Amino acid sequence: MVAFAAYPVLVLNADFRPLSYFPLSLWPWPEAVKAVISERVDVVSHYDREIRSPSRRMRLPSVVSLRDYVPVARRTAFTRFNVFLRDRFSCQYCGQSLPSADLTFDHVVPRSKGGLTEWTNVVAACGPCNLKKGNRLPADARMIPLTAPIEPSPMSLRERGRGFPPNHLHQSWRDFLYWDSVLDPT
Repeated sequence: MVAFAAYPVLVLNADFRPLSYFPLSLWPWPEAVKAVISERVDVVSHYDREIRSPSRRMRLPSVVSLRDYVPVARRTAFTRFNVFLRDRFSCQYCGQSLPSADLTFDHVVPRSKGGLTEWTNVVAACGPCNLKKGNRLPADARMIPLTAPIEPSPMSLRERGRGFPPNHLHQSWRDFLYWDSVLDPT
């Protein structure tokens, strides 16, 4: 049996761009095989591995593209993860880069002082800075965010995600991603 995690499949939109960069749009190979058989995707590239059933043999896909284009959202979903991605996984008070598990989010204007939980009032913060700022306004705490919080466009968040390549990049994905790709000058 082929291990599911060993052969992830890069999923491209019908325009041959990844559905998302961070997290990278990947499917486990069984899901990709089902999509190929049901003709929802086209295979763009394969692994050097074959799977078999009693009636069929098939090379494992490494890259697939959707047959139907999925439009990019007009507005970016306000999620904890997207706030961290907008802020490049860095505390907006001290500048320290951290994994998402070590970040919190801070209301620039505390909720107790009328601040809302929205793009323009929430920033990524490390635990120590969040505690230090506490329930105070930035000027009172002498802690002004390094970057003013804004609502990112879906495209800007996509581009931001390109800055965080995944641990695994199969060679067949490089034509569709721009991490460590050497461009041919010809």
